[in-house]
Amino acid sequence: MPSLVSASLADFPVPFAQSTLENTVEIQSTGHLVLFSPVREVNDEIRSESLARLPVEGEGRLYQLSRDASRESARDHYQRVLNERNAQVLFDCAGIRCGRSNVWANQIFGQRTLLGRDDTQDYLVAGSIAEDGARWLTLVYTVTRGNLREYVWVEHLRVGAGATIPGLGTVDERVKGPIIVPWRGGVTYRFDWRGSDRRRLSDLASQEGAVVVLVGYSELETDESFSEARERARMAAESLSEVLTKTGVPRNQQTIIVPGPAGVFKDPDRQGNRVELIVVSG
Repeated sequence: MPSLVSASLADFPVPFAQSTLENTVEIQSTGHLVLFSPVREVNDEIRSESLARLPVEGEGRLYQLSRDASRESARDHYQRVLNERNAQVLFDCAGIRCGRSNVWANQIFGQRTLLGRDDTQDYLVAGSIAEDGARWLTLVYTVTRGNLREYVWVEHLRVGAGATIPGLGTVDERVKGPIIVPWRGGVTYRFDWRGSDRRRLSDLASQEGAVVVLVGYSELETDESFSEARERARMAAESLSEVLTKTGVPRNQQTIIVPGPAGVFKDPDRQGNRVELIVVSG
């Protein structure tokens, strides 16, 4: 199996793409724009809380998916590839939380074909460090156009020495996450998370000595005390803990922490009622 951090994207194709519509672009730049947070456009300027212009060389590839495939399947494919090679997801988003599709298509990737619907798009950027110390970024963007055709844009980039990559190398490599799981309910709870996130958690938790930390957050509702909001978060975290136990992560491998409404983050994905899953390796 080729190594992701040294291979061409040709070695990692989307298996359900219409390859006749495949388009590959060589990328070599002293200031290639990479976003690590949602995008906005203000007065024709790109705004993002975390972005970098990096010296890179690599390639981008555009796929049109066959009509019996889906964006979700394509994204899951690349997430499996990244997880298998211990890549670290530095940022991901879905739907309108990513920003406007036309900005991603025209201003960031320079691919008009990617112009689609704001509520049917997603993006992730992951970082890898090769055995020789070289650092690589992999970007995956998927979108559904107005005609319901679906596309995937992937960039695989080697980053020049000395450049700072937000989030890569600044966090202990033993700490992975967070995997964000929104929750709803009161007596019973419903958890909204992707199959790819469940597989990622299972893979990380299967490592010897790994501890899964469930961090429970809640919104402070009108006329609700801090203690009441924190109790709701605790019950949701306990409920998700039971789900994890039934799916192969034993209770003695889990730790629950409950900030409730006390956790404040600028990241729009880290808002509201949710449990954040963090895995600490042994």
